Amino acid sequence: MAKTLQNLLASVPISSVIGNTDIEISSIEFDSRKVTSGSLFVAQKGTQVDGHGFIPKVIEMGAAAILCQDLPNDLAEGIAYVQVADSARAMGQMASNFYDNPSAKLKLVGVTGTNGKTSSVTLLFKLFRQLGHRVGLLSTVQNQIDDDIVPSTHTTPDSVKINELLAEMVRRGCSYCFMEVSSHAVAQERIAGLTFAGGIFTNITHDHLDFHKTFDNYIKAKKGFFDQLPKTAFALVNIDDRRGGVMVQNTAARKETYSLQTVATFKGKLIADSLFGLQMDVDGQEVWFKLIGKFNAYNLLGVYGAAILLGEDTEQVLTALSAVTPPPGRFEQVVSPSEVVGIVDYAHTPDALQNVLETINELREGNQQVITVVGCGGNRDATKRPEMARIACELSNKVILTSDNPRNEDPFAILEQMQAGVSPVDFKKTKTIEDRREAIRYAVSLAQPHDIILVAGKGHETYQEIKGVKHHFDDREELRAAFE
Repeated sequence: MAKTLQNLLASVPISSVIGNTDIEISSIEFDSRKVTSGSLFVAQKGTQVDGHGFIPKVIEMGAAAILCQDLPNDLAEGIAYVQVADSARAMGQMASNFYDNPSAKLKLVGVTGTNGKTSSVTLLFKLFRQLGHRVGLLSTVQNQIDDDIVPSTHTTPDSVKINELLAEMVRRGCSYCFMEVSSHAVAQERIAGLTFAGGIFTNITHDHLDFHKTFDNYIKAKKGFFDQLPKTAFALVNIDDRRGGVMVQNTAARKETYSLQTVATFKGKLIADSLFGLQMDVDGQEVWFKLIGKFNAYNLLGVYGAAILLGEDTEQVLTALSAVTPPPGRFEQVVSPSEVVGIVDYAHTPDALQNVLETINELREGNQQVITVVGCGGNRDATKRPEMARIACELSNKVILTSDNPRNEDPFAILEQMQAGVSPVDFKKTKTIEDRREAIRYAVSLAQPHDIILVAGKGHETYQEIKGVKHHFDDREELRAAFE
């Protein structure tokens, strides 16, 4: 799929060009190890490594052109150099041009927010397939083109991979794609050059401060997605979140809202909630859904609103949504022969953990105990560790603190930071077991019939990352094994 460098530079703001742009480019690469003959190499200034240092090496490997922010002192003969203000942003636009702007050939809808992104895009994907459309999905759990699953490693892939996936979706007749848009993706310009038909905002709470440094920067990154939306798109926000209005202050898109508490474009009311589903009034119609909890009532309402804004029929949307099941690892239930209810949930932020535990407490009956197994990931925002432990203790009868994905950190050091959030009153009901398998088994040994065990933090993940190595580990499998 070769294109000339001149073609790729359409609509890209350029500082200077040295060399011939009427040359064929075989691929766009920002990883120097992947450069082959005819590649365009994008030199990016990363947090760990500066790609500009690899320019001499990639020229030896056959790169035909270099996209960079700083021109090298020594310019190689026969190589085209394109200087831009922001390599990552320019790469997004050029990747879009390389794949013939696929995002403009289908309706691409992005979902951003701290919690609910995966649930919302997965619900949209399932809903639109039920409504008879061919659909693509870009999510944390997996990328999907109709029935075909493409494993994912990040919340949002790099801009070249996104456009490659979108082009394949277009080739296979997809008319929609639903995509998680993380704050990292916005800050790192991974969505640059994409044409969105709409954007949804779920909520915002403290997360990823290891990357963004301040909460204000984190908010700005989320808002940056809506700032980029064109006037042809819709911007649908949860107006019950106090920052919902902030998100769309500077957007050119059509502003729409959804709410369980106030007047909004799409209004919902939670009528009944149980461990088996929820009943809701949606724009005056009563509907029973298979999903559980108030947080899912918000997800369903946002998804319903987006579907209507995309031109679907109200009754057909609500009928299809009432049959949809939750995404993997999102309030997923595993029930023992003695009717102990195990719940596996991806809750890995204080707000998400609080939402899940408050939902469980609202739904539990009589003497049902809530036993929570929870850890915190390594090499991530450390400020949330004591807070996660505090919330678990406040909203559970018993708590087992354990490892999540320690990554390159000492798991015991992470657990010590979590223990700092346990008040003296709660010490008696808290136990620390570093081995996650043992922690889950201990929780099961404590449970009486009908008790509820929440295993939080990893959800759909099927691995545990320790010292850079991913070992197979699935909370759902571990619960089933412990129940047996």
